Amino acid sequence: MLQAHAQDWPWKGKPIVLVGLMGAGKTTVGRRLAQRLRLPFVDADHEIEAAAGMSISDIFEKFGEPYFRDGERRVIARLVDGTPKVIATGGGAFLQEETRHLILDQSIAIWLDAEPAVLADRVRRRDTRPLLRGRDPEEILTELAAVRNPFYALAPIRVQSVAAPHDFTVDEILKAIRT
Repeated sequence: MLQAHAQDWPWKGKPIVLVGLMGAGKTTVGRRLAQRLRLPFVDADHEIEAAAGMSISDIFEKFGEPYFRDGERRVIARLVDGTPKVIATGGGAFLQEETRHLILDQSIAIWLDAEPAVLADRVRRRDTRPLLRGRDPEEILTELAAVRNPFYALAPIRVQSVAAPHDFTVDEILKAIRT
């Protein structure tokens, strides 16, 4: 297992922002990466819920996706403040042009890429994903990957998230950012 310290990296001072489809491991891997780098970890979705005083599902249901995306953009702009930290974003955040440009300009963006079958296996464990309710996860994730992966591919670093312990993915990120 690779150990690292944030002060050892050339990107010192910039936050690391994890992007990718739901189930790619952005939150779990992000927490572990932050621990290894001795940096704070922030989950953008949790920050959005705290700012709104309601769950993301409730925001979508009550106000719709455009309202949610606007709040998400504002929260991410607040988080990407030039201080080192690891930030996990929601799956749709990087698709929004203004949010994507902010992330690419102010942070190190890392795409956690995973096959739809791997993602589906992971997301079946909880029923908290508004886009998947009452639908076949692998089918929906395959459709989402076709639309979203070209946007995620704009991230300068791509790390494959495979059906392996999360520490494997953290090690791969550490190798990728070391160069």
